[in-house]
Amino acid sequence: MINNDLDIASYRKRLAEAGRVQIPDFLQPDAAARLAECLRREVPWVTAERGQPDSKPWPPEVARERMPAAYRRAATGFHFVYDRYLIVEAMREGRDKGHLLHAVLEFFNDLPYLQFIRALTGDQELVAVGGQATRYLPGQFLNVHDDGFNDEARRYAYVLNLSRRWEPDWGGLLHFVDENGRQLDAFMPSYNTLNLFKVPARHYVGVVAPWAQEPRLAITGWWHATPPDMAGQQG
Repeated sequence: MINNDLDIASYRKRLAEAGRVQIPDFLQPDAAARLAECLRREVPWVTAERGQPDSKPWPPEVARERMPAAYRRAATGFHFVYDRYLIVEAMREGRDKGHLLHAVLEFFNDLPYLQFIRALTGDQELVAVGGQATRYLPGQFLNVHDDGFNDEARRYAYVLNLSRRWEPDWGGLLHFVDENGRQLDAFMPSYNTLNLFKVPARHYVGVVAPWAQEPRLAITGWWHATPPDMAGQQG
C-alpha cells in the first residue's frame, strides 16, 4: 500500500528539524485511488459539532440554520463542525463489518507499518495508530487547538489527504500557528499526500470556501505510544 520509493531519510530529517512534514505520493497509485473512491461513495458519514451529539449529515437547509450559531461559538473558543466516521469506534462496536476503512486501520496497526512509522519518526515507542475518516464540506471548519490529550500518549498527528483535486482558494488548509497566533506554516490538502506533525502543536483547518467544488476528504488520527482511547478521538 505504501509507496516503495519514498525517501524516508529526507522526510525524517525534515520532521526532526521542523516538527512537521508533507510526504507526497504516500500511497501506491492504485491504493490511493481506491481509498479516495471509498471516502467519496462508501462511508456512512455523520456530522460532528463540538458539544453536540453526532447526527446524520446536515442537509443544506439544516446547515444554513445551524452554522451561524457554530460560527459564534468558534469566535469565543475551540469549536468545530465537520463530517466524520470514527473507524476505531465502529470496529469496537462491531459496526460496518468488512468495510474497507477497517482493513486500512488494521494495516496501520500491523508490525510492518509500525516499523515504518518508527523509522520515519525515530520514535521506537510507537505501538498503535488511531484513525477516523473526515469530510469537510463548504462552511465547515476546525479551529485552533494543539491535539494535546492527557489520557493518551499521542506522539504525532497525521492527515492522509484523499481529495482528488484541491485549489488554494477553496480553504481547508492545515495551518500552524505559534502561541501568539502568528502563522508559521500551512499545508495544502493535496491528493495522496501525508501531512504529519509532532504534537502538541497549535493548528487549525481553515473554513472550506462556499465555492469549493470538492469535499475535503482525508483519513486522520494519531500515532500513539499507548493504544488509543476512544475518548481522545474528538478534536
